[in-house]
Amino acid sequence: MDSKQFRDAAKSAVDEIATYYDNIADRPVLPSVTPGYLRALIPSAAPEEGESWEKIQADIDRVVMPGLTHWQSPKFMAFFPCNSSFPAMLGDMYSGAFNAAAFNWICSPAITELETVVLDWVAKLIGLPEVFLSEGEGGGIIQGTASEVVVTAVVAARERVVRRRLKDMPEGEEKIDAAAELRGKLVAMGSEHAHSSTQKAAIIAGTRFRTVAAPQDNGFSVSAASLRKTIQECEAKGLIPFYFTATLGSTATCAVDDLAGIAELAKEYPDLWIHVDAAYAGSALVCPEYQHLCPPLAAFDSFNFNLHKWLLVNFDCSAFFIKRRKDLIDTYSITPSYLRNQFTESGLVTDYRDWQIPLGRRFRSLKVWFVLRSYGVKGLQAFVRKHIGLGEFFAKQLKSRPDLFKVTTEPAFGLVTFQVTPPPPTPSGGSSDRPNPRHEAYTSDFTPSGEAQYLEDF
Repeated sequence: MDSKQFRDAAKSAVDEIATYYDNIADRPVLPSVTPGYLRALIPSAAPEEGESWEKIQADIDRVVMPGLTHWQSPKFMAFFPCNSSFPAMLGDMYSGAFNAAAFNWICSPAITELETVVLDWVAKLIGLPEVFLSEGEGGGIIQGTASEVVVTAVVAARERVVRRRLKDMPEGEEKIDAAAELRGKLVAMGSEHAHSSTQKAAIIAGTRFRTVAAPQDNGFSVSAASLRKTIQECEAKGLIPFYFTATLGSTATCAVDDLAGIAELAKEYPDLWIHVDAAYAGSALVCPEYQHLCPPLAAFDSFNFNLHKWLLVNFDCSAFFIKRRKDLIDTYSITPSYLRNQFTESGLVTDYRDWQIPLGRRFRSLKVWFVLRSYGVKGLQAFVRKHIGLGEFFAKQLKSRPDLFKVTTEPAFGLVTFQVTPPPPTPSGGSSDRPNPRHEAYTSDFTPSGEAQYLEDF
């Protein structure tokens, strides 16, 4: 494909994508295919000769579209959102065009420096404490997902506590053995309602994992007392708690742990790395009415949220902020001769390879930059507030039919959890293949009035 063919193909692809978004509400959200459907639609091996773009593009409709779940549909109600936008798509187009591994500054200075500046923008936008800005000892980096962030934080936390506890030992086999023994006693902790990534990270890091109680009578959130209890139980067994994931918007209910209380507790445990996972709810911090949650974050080691969930940046884009970037660099900086250069040696530049597990990285900051500039602060605030308003409206609708529904947790960042009230016994002669009149009532009450309210208010 030469540049002329690329222009033609790109215009055709953009037209198809725009049409897809224009009509996405008319598509069934879920596909009706069965597992393995796709293999029968394409050859068993790659073609010997190249094919035309027209033939390739036609297979989007024939092969791909039938098996898509349409996450961008307004009718998609499963999981947290995975929002996208046209400015973000354009950012990915440019990123693909520039196509650099970007593991250090000299690979492409613009890629490194734009990420540093844009993440400072983001930190200020959501009201993060100044300790997370690049002008000081902290800073931000874009990772793929919150799970990657948590793994990165857990491994860095593990190595930090090992360095601190063995700092007086001379280098050698004895220290290596002592470090291995110490790692076997380390315990990572997370709320019983936290994302599974913390437990997975502990497995990857080779440490133990303990859940911290977050009972319903405490709003499904972790209290400082509950965390202290888990720490003390571990210590009583000769174990060393070294890491805790606090949640700002838990996966199940969007609960927020007692961040202020945990910040006070952290003063007693200086070796405990506390990471705040705000993967979904962190986007709400663009609204000043939620920024009262931010001051306690200054006491913690790291924070992340996914711009690709709720802030119109397409997947993948997870913002990871660190209070002391040295904690990452001391863990991940390995510099063989082929990575050495005068700029790295000067210490005046950022090499993001030292802040993460992989070496190479994508130019993700472009799409963030495009979105922030296209929507502006007010546009992003309006977008988030609209969703929060919809959650509140939905909760009111649920409460209007107590015979059918019970709200389990009040609206939190647009999320409402509820239970379906068990229906009365089906009258004799009822048939399971006929519509349930109670279900019809639900449909009548919710669908038309809900759409009308949406159009009126939003």
